[in-house]
Amino acid sequence: MHPTDELRGAASTLLEGRTIVLGVTGSIAAVECVKLARMLIRHGAAVHAVMTAEARKIVGEYALGFATANQVITELTGDLEHVAMCGDVEGRADLLLIAPCTANTLGKIVNAIDDTPVTTFATTAIGTGIPLIVVPAMHNTMYAHEGVASNIKKARSMGIEVVDPVLSEKKAKMAPVDTIVEIAIRKLSGGGLQGRKVLIVAGANREEVDDMRLLTNRATGRTGIHLAMEAFRRGADVTLLAGVSVHGIPPHFRTVRFGGVMDLWEKVEEELSSCDQFDIALFPAGISDYIPSRLDGKVPSGREEMTLELKPAIRIMDRFVKRGGSRLIVGFKAESVSGEELLRRAYRRLKEVGMDLIVANDLSQVKEDSNHVMIISNDREVLDIEGSKADIASVLMARCQEMLVGIKES
Repeated sequence: MHPTDELRGAASTLLEGRTIVLGVTGSIAAVECVKLARMLIRHGAAVHAVMTAEARKIVGEYALGFATANQVITELTGDLEHVAMCGDVEGRADLLLIAPCTANTLGKIVNAIDDTPVTTFATTAIGTGIPLIVVPAMHNTMYAHEGVASNIKKARSMGIEVVDPVLSEKKAKMAPVDTIVEIAIRKLSGGGLQGRKVLIVAGANREEVDDMRLLTNRATGRTGIHLAMEAFRRGADVTLLAGVSVHGIPPHFRTVRFGGVMDLWEKVEEELSSCDQFDIALFPAGISDYIPSRLDGKVPSGREEMTLELKPAIRIMDRFVKRGGSRLIVGFKAESVSGEELLRRAYRRLKEVGMDLIVANDLSQVKEDSNHVMIISNDREVLDIEGSKADIASVLMARCQEMLVGIKES
């Protein structure tokens, strides 16, 4: 048993049964390929590496061989490795991922020039129809070259997924490993939400009391992040509206920050003005029902008592439903009650607003990364789930996807 086998599926089984060929080219970012291979394996994939001669000057083939538990391909032989892995044969790879991809390799790929093992694998994969992801890494001056920009555009027109680099320190750096892995998962997921627009509102609002003080609540936004990740993995075009105190948001989907309730509504209207309607909207955010009347300046310290006047806040969900903002709307209801009383309150709120689903939970059941919820539909069907927030997000998004299929196009 190879030590790598102990890691397989440790993070998830989302890539279980999938074979990924990892192409490595001669960028200094190649030092990240061992970590990338291991992360793909942690999600269940079998990984086979193929390297250019220039890549071997940066990272040793033994390191990649150990990381993948498979012999690294450094040259093509009479065994026709490129055909065996990426040809029109039984048992071929599910994905060719070239990370990092130099400007030189990218230019060769789009012009079918095969003078390295990696480019020959790419030409074979494109001809076979195997999905291809390239992750560019180079200096900014190279990335800014008109020819490189043209090659990226051509690659995308050929159906190749190009992962945008991170522009920093005068370099077009390879995207983070976590981002690359998520895009690989998305590519192989089957795309149940491909082309769908999903809006998720997460975290807490913050309302100003005076120039110094704020009122907020305990909502962390973790559920919203897991929902956004799940929708992204299923192929959706995700927009996450997140409270300013929400942390740990992955960089691979669009995020817009909000502060107070009115700021949130302005952001929602901006999103609706650009797309008119979302396919799915989920509101796991903890938005205040009451907000303070703002005091001038900073209230001096040392008072024995201080009284705050609270006024009703606008109801974001109510406005959103009336606006016709989404074809499928999912609300959330957190209460300090359980059982039938929780179900009754949640169902009443669902009907009052006109949602399609509502997720109800007893606040006493909420832990840092787990929860116990009821997913309630319009016909009062209840799905009871207890588990990690990631597991709950997966079940809920699958339910939304199933319901969306049943909704006729307007």
